[in-house]
Amino acid sequence: MIASLHIKSALAAVSLTVSAAFAAQAQTSAEGSAEKAAIGATVASYEAAMNASNTDAVIALYAEGGVLMPPYTHSVVRKAAVREAYVAGSKVFALHVKFKIAEVVQMAPDWAFVRTNPAGTKKINATGATSDEANQELFILRKNAGGEWKIARYSFSSTNPPPKQ
Repeated sequence: MIASLHIKSALAAVSLTVSAAFAAQAQTSAEGSAEKAAIGATVASYEAAMNASNTDAVIALYAEGGVLMPPYTHSVVRKAAVREAYVAGSKVFALHVKFKIAEVVQMAPDWAFVRTNPAGTKKINATGATSDEANQELFILRKNAGGEWKIARYSFSSTNPPPKQ
């Protein structure tokens, strides 16, 4: 009888331990899903701001030390310089693209990356001419002290075929 009581107690302890482990795993998974959703929301806000040609909304998504890495030129470093680059770009063209998020990876509690493939059109403001626009992009985001995910690094390159010569 005492042996049976010990076995039942041991089984109850094992059951509680396994239940606690599953509950902790479920909580961690839910927290991870919430973080991925918040990370994805930052990129979705970037897409909306770019399509609206809203430079202020774009810049609000950048970290203070953010870096823009456009193709064929040097990196643009710090938020003030990034703002100037976006202002200059918005005078030249307007985008109308839809982002396809290929992956969202949280690498650490306050660092993540998102890889996207946006496609749509680009309009040259001076002429009104439109062309196909397709890119591959890499966002590196950092969570700030307020818990917001901000763009720390952003790089992109065209996936359109080169123009025929």
